[in-house]
Amino acid sequence: MNKQAFQDYYPEELSHCYGCGKNNHEGHQLKSFWQHLDQQNLRASTTVARCTPNEKYTAIPGFVYGGMIASLIDCHGTGSASAMAYLFQDREIGSLPAMRFVTGALNVSFLAPTPQGVELTLVGQFSEVKERKIIVDITLSANDVICAKGQVIAVLMPDSMVPK
Repeated sequence: MNKQAFQDYYPEELSHCYGCGKNNHEGHQLKSFWQHLDQQNLRASTTVARCTPNEKYTAIPGFVYGGMIASLIDCHGTGSASAMAYLFQDREIGSLPAMRFVTGALNVSFLAPTPQGVELTLVGQFSEVKERKIIVDITLSANDVICAKGQVIAVLMPDSMVPK
């Protein structure tokens, strides 16, 4: 499997997202990868991202702010959707035209307090894969405890969002 993150394949003009854009040096710089790739059953494939949030993302001392958790789930979901879209269309990731996805809907459930100072692991699974819409179900864990679950309904980025 490729060692390059999905987000690293985004075209330069589409790489400014606060959560995962390589061109946003103030952002989180989240990087997503294939964890398991099943070419025969695409929906059985999984993705993974890891992040240790900075202490400035504090909710209550010792615990990560929920907005940060939602942001990580959001960006891992859209990055995973982009990679899956290339696979679904049997195209090389990063080939043109770009397959960039944006959030159509985001649903996050907080299941346990998320501790600060530890690496968080996000795992994505695909519950729906269509040409213009991909649904990614994501778990966020800390120390092997699932702290949050989210679902990202990712839609193909409309042409109106592409910088001219």
